Amino acid sequence: MILSVEGLSFSYGDLKVLRDVSFGVRTHEVVAVMGPNGSGKTTLLRCMNRLLTPDGGRIRLLGRDMEEYSRREVACSMSYVAQRSEPGRVTAFDAVLLGRKPHIGWRVSRRDLELTQAALHRLDLEHLSLRYTDSMSGGEYQKVCIARALVGQPGVMLLDEPTASLDLRNQLSILRLLRTIVRGHDMCAVVTMHDLNLAFRYADRFLFLKDGGIMASVDRAGITESVIEEAYGVPVSVSWHQDHPFVLPLDDNSGDAPETAHDH
Repeated sequence: MILSVEGLSFSYGDLKVLRDVSFGVRTHEVVAVMGPNGSGKTTLLRCMNRLLTPDGGRIRLLGRDMEEYSRREVACSMSYVAQRSEPGRVTAFDAVLLGRKPHIGWRVSRRDLELTQAALHRLDLEHLSLRYTDSMSGGEYQKVCIARALVGQPGVMLLDEPTASLDLRNQLSILRLLRTIVRGHDMCAVVTMHDLNLAFRYADRFLFLKDGGIMASVDRAGITESVIEEAYGVPVSVSWHQDHPFVLPLDDNSGDAPETAHDH
């Protein structure tokens, strides 16, 4: 187990956001954290990355309590892609190079530059290397942020809605790349997502948060209509296509699934 969360709780003042959250993530695994708005998904990632201090519980990385890690050790071991961040007046190349900052000594090495160039290449950003990030579209800048997270070669990647600003082609490309990298290296990823069908296609396991706690932790075989309906309060139809579950909301008035829900 590369990462474990044990009895985690967190509050904003009197508002209890997370309640006794416990789960583990194995090496080579992509875990999707899902659930309705306000269920604590972003707060969970920020607690895991020590951007927020939990009220209780603990987080262990590679068998060590996260509180034993220095800030630099956390930055070297774990990367975080926020749901929203403001681009600055910096080129894409320099923005990605910043992901190497925890590893850089007195000066930037040739390896740092090579890894930065490789990350830009993998995310099809080479043509934007010298473009300032504040002149990019939201989707282009989101890809830069993901490249910056990858270039640090972390053991754990935390990504908050990484495909929210991307078109369909780039959504598929990013999630396919993330899964390939995780499976090819000794690392894991925890990703918050709202698009159920994208998550079911690319993640290995699914945590459904509701009212600040884990309502269900399942793999693809555990995706059922009752799980989705309990998590979101919406009646759905679950069918299967190419070994992946596919969810369609039902019309509350008819109670019947649309014809397109059937798997041909």
